Amino acid sequence: MRVPVNLSSQPFRRDRPVLIGSAFAALLLLVTLGVLISLSVAERRQTADTQLALTRINAQLVRIRQEQTKLDAQMRLPGYSAVLDRNVLLNALIARKSISWTRIFADLETVLPPNVRLVAVRPQVNARNELFLDMTVAADTPEPVIAFIAKLEGSDVFGSTAVSGITPPTQTDAFYRYRLSVNYAQKL
Repeated sequence: MRVPVNLSSQPFRRDRPVLIGSAFAALLLLVTLGVLISLSVAERRQTADTQLALTRINAQLVRIRQEQTKLDAQMRLPGYSAVLDRNVLLNALIARKSISWTRIFADLETVLPPNVRLVAVRPQVNARNELFLDMTVAADTPEPVIAFIAKLEGSDVFGSTAVSGITPPTQTDAFYRYRLSVNYAQKL
């Protein structure tokens, strides 16, 4: 039988791998701390630069708003407002004059079936300077008008069509009347 005998005052321990691992972990944590500190400093510097740029832009915005206020006040003077009103009127007249009736009827001729009558056409220009047609059409039965609406929506010149009213035949008028609004792609 063999009995281990240790005659030293303190038994032998293998602490070297634990100390080396602890030193390596401490070094790794120290490097990580350095990286985090440098990232924090860089972010603080970038925040300061962004704040400075924002301050400059806000100052420019204040100057531009002051100039706009001055110009608006000047445009409200009696002499300027008359000229402005006249220019608005002239621009509206030019926009109305730029609508080509010949082109409207030529484009409608390509999609209008022979058994549908065009009763009224009113071109309208909206605020975005887009043209749409407010039309009244009539037919003996609803089917030709439905085919006409399908042709309008399938055309590359006309766009979406909305039916705003239907009038059935009466004793004095033997036609179904439809009121339509359709987008029209005529360039103004």
